[in-house]
Amino acid sequence: MQFKNVFIVLYLLLVVFIYGCGQKNTTIALTGKTYYFSNSGNDSGAGTQALPFKTINKLNTLRLAAGDTVYFNGDQTFNGSVFIDSINAAETRPIVITSYNNGSAIINSGDSNAITLYKCSYIKIVNIHVVGAGRKTGNIKDGIVINTCNNITIDSIDVSGFQKAGLFVYASGIVEINNVKAHDNGFAGISVSGDYGKYNCYNIHINNCSAENNPGDPANLTNHSGNGIIAGYCKNIIIENSTATNNGWDMPRTGNGPVGIWCYEADSVIIQRCISYANKTSAGGGDGGGFDLDGGVTNTVIQYCLSYQNQGSGFGIFQYAGAGNWHDNVVRFNISEEDGAVSPAKAGIFIWNSSRDTNQFKNCLFYNNVIYNSQVAAISYDKESEHTGFKFYNNIFTANNELLKGKPGKDVFMGNDWYSLQTTFNADGILNFNAWANTYNQEKLNSKIVGLNVKPPFNNEGNANVTLPSQLNTFTNYQLLLNDSLAYKGLDLYMLFGIKNGGKAFNQNQAPPKGLGACF
Repeated sequence: MQFKNVFIVLYLLLVVFIYGCGQKNTTIALTGKTYYFSNSGNDSGAGTQALPFKTINKLNTLRLAAGDTVYFNGDQTFNGSVFIDSINAAETRPIVITSYNNGSAIINSGDSNAITLYKCSYIKIVNIHVVGAGRKTGNIKDGIVINTCNNITIDSIDVSGFQKAGLFVYASGIVEINNVKAHDNGFAGISVSGDYGKYNCYNIHINNCSAENNPGDPANLTNHSGNGIIAGYCKNIIIENSTATNNGWDMPRTGNGPVGIWCYEADSVIIQRCISYANKTSAGGGDGGGFDLDGGVTNTVIQYCLSYQNQGSGFGIFQYAGAGNWHDNVVRFNISEEDGAVSPAKAGIFIWNSSRDTNQFKNCLFYNNVIYNSQVAAISYDKESEHTGFKFYNNIFTANNELLKGKPGKDVFMGNDWYSLQTTFNADGILNFNAWANTYNQEKLNSKIVGLNVKPPFNNEGNANVTLPSQLNTFTNYQLLLNDSLAYKGLDLYMLFGIKNGGKAFNQNQAPPKGLGACF
């Protein structure tokens, strides 16, 4: 009996010993290696903090592995291009490229890409500043390229001086893009794209980013350039808490133009709590707007966004010939102020369809938005704008004189407030709201007029100046006065049509069932 007890004790001790050794080995494996780089280093050194490496060329010879960290000395400049090929780390042991000491290290790539990840997974690039030689002064590439990768994180990056995109995500999945400042690039600040027709770029999250002063690609003479944030051939994309401003002013052509934040050939995109303002286009060029749901977009939402003082329309609703079908998209609880005065649209909202096929351009819900424009119209339909199933509910449309340009076809307008600053009401040459409603059978529910022609008592219209998404919750310029009953004279969209409004208004307060406009 005693022998048996001794045997059990020895067995348990052996198990504990083996388990402890296993745990110790696992801990060591999880640590990974660290590599330090400094201008005072030597590529023949040990790569430690005391004896750092010196050049990017040395980094490109290393075979990084899961758990490794690469440190560049902060506030120092490293010339060259980082290229990481076919390295797969792990969720709990990512490879990290970052800075140490004070500030951000600068990677200056001259005429080339600064950082390229190709067929990699679980890599994080954090707190790095990348620069190119300039879109007109030598660079012909993108800044950071994520190509055919998955589970990538890009965080706290400043990228400028590249002829194409500052950050380009191509045919990749599960990419987190946070706190990126993309400025002074050519084609775009941030660009996301899959292969043509494949939608193989997916689960991309762009958060708290800014795209500023990306004027245009001087080498692109056949298509748009100068975009802020653009996503195409992709699905399941979120763009939020981000800004786009002063883009597109040097597009080297006349024609279709850039937009601040937009998507095309994309499914299930959410654009929310973003600001797009003072974006531009070339002289005589098109677009230059704030936000755009372009050709082939499906099941997508723009919500809680502010667009103001863009040369093009605040919200473009577009379908181009050759694109996939455009359908089932929602624009809700947004504000457009003084947009569209320069580009041909001449309105806060612009609707266009060059395919001329209603089956390719259908089913748009546009509700609880504010369109304020003291210069031009609220809504403009291009002569090529055939579509079906477009419905406008509970919006406030304020324009200089003419409220609606072009032919809306069989669109439904119901529960909206219309106001012309010059003539009280003007649509299709009709200066009386009731006469217009009866002539076109608009703004009616059960044969009763439910729309309004009342000057909205806004708090501070025409004076938007917010530049940070964090300021949107307290942006009250278009909140109707609290004691004004107009704010609650909209339609109950859920009760009438089964439309769920998401529960939140522009300023993230609760959206009342019969709310009119965007703010409450």
